[in-house]
Amino acid sequence: MNANWQTHLEGKGARFSEFSVGFHEDERLDVVAAEKGTVLVPLCQLGAIRATGEDAAAFLHNLFSNDVKKLGPNEAQLTSFNSPKGRMLASILLWREGNDYLLTLSADIHAAMLKKLSMYVLRSKVRLMDDSTDSVLIGLAGPQAGAALEAAGLHIPGAVKATASGVATVVRLEGARFIVSAPLSEAAGLWDIFAAAGAVPAGSAAWRWLDITQGQPSVTLPVQEEFVAQMLNYELIGGVSFNKGCYPGQEIVARTHYLGKLKKRMYRVHGDVDAPPAPGTDVYAAEFGEQSAGKVVMAAPAPAGGVDALVVLQTASAEAGSVHLDSPDGVPLSFLPLPYALG
Repeated sequence: MNANWQTHLEGKGARFSEFSVGFHEDERLDVVAAEKGTVLVPLCQLGAIRATGEDAAAFLHNLFSNDVKKLGPNEAQLTSFNSPKGRMLASILLWREGNDYLLTLSADIHAAMLKKLSMYVLRSKVRLMDDSTDSVLIGLAGPQAGAALEAAGLHIPGAVKATASGVATVVRLEGARFIVSAPLSEAAGLWDIFAAAGAVPAGSAAWRWLDITQGQPSVTLPVQEEFVAQMLNYELIGGVSFNKGCYPGQEIVARTHYLGKLKKRMYRVHGDVDAPPAPGTDVYAAEFGEQSAGKVVMAAPAPAGGVDALVVLQTASAEAGSVHLDSPDGVPLSFLPLPYALG
């Protein structure tokens, strides 16, 4: 993160740790702010990669699970970068900024993924750059998020996964949420305008909880190469095209789609524990005994106590309805609805 941007946020009460920020000693208060009103979140848990050059679209299209060539100038899409075995190395939100493409992914894998993607460039006329030092990602969410954008002179995209350009790019997400990608020179001014319009500063836990509420997973370092895209419901939320050409892991992803019943899915759950379990924490079910039946993808404090989480779990265990966190006799998890059908 740029030092000047960090200093500006620290002046507003931000407390930083690695790939995370909070505005309260108890991060649950950040989540409560997100539940009750409109919040303003520095998205330091995300890193950005800019792809530029005449071959950028074809280059990304040949590597990712979604159809990059069909991405319009005012559109965003979810996509994934997978291992040859079809396991997700990164979950990515991708959109266009002029002739460039901007990729956002978990900050803890950002540097490694930039290096790995760069290995595929070879003779392609494309350049990949770390955009995190030149631009800033800000999250706005809640009933007054649109008014805050308008106060800053920014346009509101007309649909989910649409974008609008101006002094900053605005990407519209599910659940009255927006990502603002702003040049560093504009970031502090925009932050102050958003705050003056009534958006309350909140930390990373707030955005993570909103992601969980919307059933939107993030692949972080502890769960890299753990899941095929469909295990994270990625085809249900628009992250996979089954009509495009080959890409790394495509054969496995397609086989999972066309053959047989999927044995694992991602579910939203709640547990009465004080602290969120780390990504990769095992989940257990009676029918699997001492063997793990699934893993935590991401977790955050729940506003009223306990934690909410996204877990990948054996579908048979979910149907049985009795699952436990961290051990066969650990805290029981209850299932919460997702905003989309699992099919």
